[in-house]
Amino acid sequence: MENIRAFFAKPDPQAQIRKCNVLLRSNIRKLDRDIAAIKQVEIKTKNLIIQADRRGQRNPHQQKQAAREVRDFARELIRTRRAADRLVTSKAQLNSVQMQVNEAFAVRKIEGSIRTSVGIMRDVNSLIRLPALAQTMQELSAELVKAGIIEEMVGEVLPEEVEEDELADGEVEKVLGEILKDRKEAAQKLPEVPVMPEPAAPVAEEEDAEAAAMMDQMRNRLEALRS
Repeated sequence: MENIRAFFAKPDPQAQIRKCNVLLRSNIRKLDRDIAAIKQVEIKTKNLIIQADRRGQRNPHQQKQAAREVRDFARELIRTRRAADRLVTSKAQLNSVQMQVNEAFAVRKIEGSIRTSVGIMRDVNSLIRLPALAQTMQELSAELVKAGIIEEMVGEVLPEEVEEDELADGEVEKVLGEILKDRKEAAQKLPEVPVMPEPAAPVAEEEDAEAAAMMDQMRNRLEALRS
């Protein structure tokens, strides 16, 4: 009997807005954590670029390999920054949705009715495409449909395909110039000192293995954030 009564009863607006705000705040906090994590990846990638460049200058035999690593790390840095930009944009959309939802419920309280919001529907549809937000945004969408704020989305929402276009050499050079410029300018101001012989190969091999391991770890963390 209670289930039948609940089925025909109108949803409580206060309960609806609380649930919507809980979902939105939890997603905003998640995006904050992801943005902070990807910023740490960016810092580590910058350090890997500097270390590889320094290793190439110290040891002429490793210049070609170090130059390749520098460019590889620069490409990863560009992808990391793009991922961070997407997260920041998504957070801005979530904040916009939260503000519009609260305004819609406030209008409902004053006027006794609620109007469908095309803007909220567009933002929610865009955010559902993000794998990290898809599940909770679908829950939010269902609540907003019940409240009459958006119309039911017909058809399956497909995940957004992340464009992984080839990175232009000019973009890579710009990033390298940004990171290595200050270090090179500082080095030019120092007096020249005699170049000491490099240590034996095992040390270089150990540095290469450590850099490769750090690069793999960085890529794994970036992929985890994307998913």
